[in-house]
Amino acid sequence: MPNTVKTALLLGVMSALFLFLGETLGGAQGLVLGFGFAALTNLVSYWFSDKIVLKMYRAQEVGPAHRLYGIVAGLAQRAGLPQPRCYVIPQPSPNAFATGRNPQHAAVAATEGILQILSDEELEGVLAHELAHVKHRDILISSVAATLAAAIMMISRFALFWGGGRDNEREGSNPVALIATIILAPIAAMLIQAAISRSREFDADAGGASIVGSPLGLVSALKKIEAGSKMLPLDANPATAHMFIIKPLSISGLASLFSTHPPTEQRIQALLHYKDVA
Repeated sequence: MPNTVKTALLLGVMSALFLFLGETLGGAQGLVLGFGFAALTNLVSYWFSDKIVLKMYRAQEVGPAHRLYGIVAGLAQRAGLPQPRCYVIPQPSPNAFATGRNPQHAAVAATEGILQILSDEELEGVLAHELAHVKHRDILISSVAATLAAAIMMISRFALFWGGGRDNEREGSNPVALIATIILAPIAAMLIQAAISRSREFDADAGGASIVGSPLGLVSALKKIEAGSKMLPLDANPATAHMFIIKPLSISGLASLFSTHPPTEQRIQALLHYKDVA
């Protein structure tokens, strides 16, 4: 399915969630407010989702003199992509992501932590993975999902204070529906994110290895990032977890159903298989 269709489907599903939340919390008036909020959020998420996510992590843009910019520039040229903007996130936890609505408006962000622990070869593997997301046009749907999921979670939290319900003249208050809204809306947003992200990580791993010419740098980087993330967890918004190269949140058991990434060991095995058949 083309990513433009997937993006439209995501916007539609999230809009339906806004309408459900609005009607559950405020009846007919809430439905109208939900529609207005959905329209505004869709517009903002399409045009400004990259700026919102970068600002969320206080990312600072860097220029040609920076190591990150130099490596990205070389890889972008090799991949036949426009030069993305480059940002450094002031956090010690090692991680990275790409964002933007298309390759012409792409940005690559890396934490200070990842720049410190990876060699140039390993960093190339990571950044090539992110450029593969750009090349596959994954970045728009990932950025939109982050913005919309954050909005869904925000509204669900507000529901705790609104104490919503349907119009009194219709059915009276509906505490069961309110509780379902508070619990199920964030879960729905997380499931959508997980479905979007998991399969794409394997594709981006293979695409990154193809850009670099070898998967070994990324294999080594994934091991280091996994270990470093456990020691220094990233202070991340759950709505943006799917954007990072390694999941920034520590989860296990039933919560792994909502994981935005396949297990790192599976990704490494797939990369080593790619090496064998390449």
